[in-house]
Amino acid sequence: MAEPRERPPVDVETARARRRELWLNIAKGVGIVVALYFFLVGIKGIGAGFKLFGSDLANRILVTTNNPISGLFIGILATTLVQSSSTTTSIIVGMVAGGGISLQGAIPMIMGANIGTTVTNTIVSLGHITRIQEFKRAFAAAQVHDFFNVLAVVLLFPLEYFFGIISRPATVLAFTLDTAGGLKLADPLKIAVDPMVRFIEAVVGGSPWLVLIISVLLTFYMLYSLVKILRSLVLEKVEAFFDTYIFKTALRGFGFGAVLTFLVQSSSITTSLVVPLVGAGVLTIVQIFPYTIGANVGTTLTANIAAFSTGNPFALSVSFAHLIFNLLAGLIIWPLPAIRRIPIRMAESMARLAVRSRFIPLIYILIMFYLIPILVIVLEGGIHA
Repeated sequence: MAEPRERPPVDVETARARRRELWLNIAKGVGIVVALYFFLVGIKGIGAGFKLFGSDLANRILVTTNNPISGLFIGILATTLVQSSSTTTSIIVGMVAGGGISLQGAIPMIMGANIGTTVTNTIVSLGHITRIQEFKRAFAAAQVHDFFNVLAVVLLFPLEYFFGIISRPATVLAFTLDTAGGLKLADPLKIAVDPMVRFIEAVVGGSPWLVLIISVLLTFYMLYSLVKILRSLVLEKVEAFFDTYIFKTALRGFGFGAVLTFLVQSSSITTSLVVPLVGAGVLTIVQIFPYTIGANVGTTLTANIAAFSTGNPFALSVSFAHLIFNLLAGLIIWPLPAIRRIPIRMAESMARLAVRSRFIPLIYILIMFYLIPILVIVLEGGIHA
């Protein structure tokens, strides 16, 4: 009779670690649902706050944002301050839903948000500032995203202003979807979100300022929490694949940037991840360029989620405008080598200038993302309109 085989000893610590990881992932999943719910409450609350103000405030804001130059630089400054284009565009969606901003006023702000979000990459690149060659590569990697977005605005801003190249198709898409009953899918979200918005209004006694402040803070903090949780779940699994294989072709890099940003809901995070890799010489700015374009497209999901939660076709037009703007920018700039080389050469030139003095990058950040927007807004009457 054969002797029974001995069972291998159970690694108790490993089993416990796996259970802890499982429960932690379940908790993170619950956290994602809760953060998403209160993010949508915040968006809805912004619209409700503007409605509580009445038509006077809405008219004053409409006058301000009808100046497209002011709108562009308001978008840059706002996104620079919160370091999240997703937050800025989501708040804009809420303001449009509440009647505080028109679609034509919102689009320049969205364009500005694309530029403002690149400040995060630039700050990340400063971590390499003590190693000259490494910093030169890292700073160029940050700047290629910045100059791409600037070039996109230079090309598309006039076309939108004179011909409505973005607003017209965005409006058609949104109202076609509404007519076909597509926005009815948002009704369950509205049913779930509206009671909490009414609760906030009741708690603050219907004060429009308090409703607006609470809603903006709720939107910002919940999006921050959502990004943090998703980052811990997703990026730990994909960081091992940040090598030359992922960026072997432009299409693969674009797709990876779009999907990863879709998952973590932050183009700032996904583009900042590759800056150290370029600094280390693992990747080149030519390789990461299409990846950053994909990140721009992927980040538009946040505004689309926010817009659907409002059930408002005008708000949905804004989110579609954000998507169309980023798609058009990629389609115009990337396929044409002569245009595609412009952001790359500008980034390399800026990096060569930056390594001459450690103060130049800091001065660049201060002037580009803060002083110029503030000056333009003041001179154009954006603050006092």
